[in-house]
Amino acid sequence: MTPPIVAVIGGGQLARMMAPAATALGITLRVLVESDQAAAAASSHEAVIGLPTDPDAVARLLAAPHPDVVTWEHEHIPAEVVEACEAAGVPARPGLGALRFAQDKIDMRARMDELGLPNPAWRQVSTASDLEAFLAEHGTAVLKTARGGYDGKGVRVVSSAAQARDWLDAAANGGPRLLVEAKVPFTRELAAQVARRPSGETRTWPVVESIQRDGVCSEVTAPAPGLSAERSAQARAIAERIATELDVTGVLAVELFETDAGLVVNELAMRPHNSGHWTIDGAVTSQFEQHLRAVLDLPLGDTAPLAPWTVMANVLGGTRASLGEALGEVADPGAKIHLYGKGVRPGRKVGHVTVTGADARETYDRAVAAAAIVRDGGAA
Repeated sequence: MTPPIVAVIGGGQLARMMAPAATALGITLRVLVESDQAAAAASSHEAVIGLPTDPDAVARLLAAPHPDVVTWEHEHIPAEVVEACEAAGVPARPGLGALRFAQDKIDMRARMDELGLPNPAWRQVSTASDLEAFLAEHGTAVLKTARGGYDGKGVRVVSSAAQARDWLDAAANGGPRLLVEAKVPFTRELAAQVARRPSGETRTWPVVESIQRDGVCSEVTAPAPGLSAERSAQARAIAERIATELDVTGVLAVELFETDAGLVVNELAMRPHNSGHWTIDGAVTSQFEQHLRAVLDLPLGDTAPLAPWTVMANVLGGTRASLGEALGEVADPGAKIHLYGKGVRPGRKVGHVTVTGADARETYDRAVAAAAIVRDGGAA
């Protein structure tokens, strides 16, 4: 039997971290990378250089021997790419029917409302009067571009329309559509991940707590400390329902706000996600192996944790020009270091550290300390 070929569009760290899982399963990973310096270029079995907006590059990705499936490591996929996959007879997973709800926040909010899932109050806005009317009703709110935002980009907290004049002007002149959401009084942020294969099988991982700093994920603790069994089951059920109702194939991450009154859906990601990096070292089956299994419609793996606690701490670019020297400086033998092969710049995700342990606080402190050493040799 010929080993399956999985084509991935996007050459960042998510595609890079699929490579070890693909190798273990005997899968050939063919990745469309933007340059030979991309994070996934060296780790993938076959690298095709080009952008998803380049039809010739997509054609090379789909060339014989044809991949068994095409998947993504980000949501910014032009419809023409999916059309090219269909023309070549190669399944694209997840498909555009699902992916649009991760691409467009207005479509996502409307669909969550249709499903009766917990949304914040929200409204599409296109004029200053639209925005002022919402603010008059809800007070300070969160304005978002419907498409293109990530890691805090495309998000602005506003208390008056004057603070959004540039975005409103851009929207009026063909720029991104805008939506405004009531500011949720959350106590913390959670994430629930689920994998789903075309035949309908689903599996969820333990619900995690994520800590954001300047709009970027900084630490993830699995499982979320102090989360009740009832609320954990609710979060996992929300993720499974979204995956099923939206016909998602692969890994889906549902970011949630926890409030005193319950859970609120924040955002969706239809791919491996930062909140699931802990699974590489902390779960029987990592999100990367599971995503490959799901898109190939293979039986899904066990998602049970390997330790009472796992903490993942992101390494966000700091003072080091290169991270290689950091490998000799982390003395904690239980700290698992993952570097992404990316150039360092302030605030950029260039790696992460994972620690497992029996005590939540100690495990968290060890992970944060190790990530700080990798980042710049200093304290967190």
